[in-house]
Amino acid sequence: MRLKKSVGKHVIPKKVLEKKFLDFVKDDVGQGDLTTLIAVPYGTIVEAKIFAKENGMIAGIEETLMFLESFGLQASPLLGDGSTVKPKEVILRVHGDARTLLSIERTMLNLLSRMSGIATATSSLVKKTKQAGYRTRVACTRKVAPGLSYFDKKAVMIGGGDTHRLHLDDMILIKDNHLAIIEDIKTAVKRARKAVSFSKKIEVEVSTIEEALEAVETGADIVMLDNFTPKQVKNTMELMMKKGLRNTALVESSGGITEQNILEFAAAGVDIISLGEITDSAKALDISLEIVKVRRGKS
Repeated sequence: MRLKKSVGKHVIPKKVLEKKFLDFVKDDVGQGDLTTLIAVPYGTIVEAKIFAKENGMIAGIEETLMFLESFGLQASPLLGDGSTVKPKEVILRVHGDARTLLSIERTMLNLLSRMSGIATATSSLVKKTKQAGYRTRVACTRKVAPGLSYFDKKAVMIGGGDTHRLHLDDMILIKDNHLAIIEDIKTAVKRARKAVSFSKKIEVEVSTIEEALEAVETGADIVMLDNFTPKQVKNTMELMMKKGLRNTALVESSGGITEQNILEFAAAGVDIISLGEITDSAKALDISLEIVKVRRGKS
């Protein structure tokens, strides 16, 4: 058995997660799993294996264990969060009531597969930038599925990426629609600096080189170059360097960045690259459950 220690624990209180799991299952089963209730005798006990059907990185082991245990099932992990997995490799073994397992199977697998797919995609991008010799941090965005923010963001972290904001109250991020109302970067940054705690960073999303320079000169901690081309990013970095501003703020590139062009942005010298596709378009890892032993109950 090759059990890797879980990477980067970031678990919210167990009772909170259990409430989420219960809500997920309620949404799926309705008034009950009709097929299972008719076909499976009461009291049937089974053993099952959860295994991968393709190469990838596993994420969501801690949550899966809590999920299964919250429904009275016993689970033994063979792999931990952050482990790589091959086709047919067993991830967990499960033991318990057959009716319960079959009723929650799909919900549990959906969550594990989604988190593993996000971690796999994140890991691929992180490795790509590191192997090319860049120290640029790869981050996700807030483009997550409603209700799954915790799980999506944790999967990014397990994959070696940066979670960016977990919630709106994490930091000040002045975006284009804020500026459409305020109309002035300087005013927006000063207003934020005056009101916000010293513990919160201020980031400004900009659409031109001139706005980027203004944001940094005004005192923004981070400037986000939104939908800049790699050439525009490079020009911005050179101007910041020329004006002695490069080391006064972090620079983030976002918008229009994909696995195909990520190295062009990293080569331009930014500190952070954020991609929505990590969480909103990542393919779920193909993971399945198979019953391997049955102790039948009474019909």
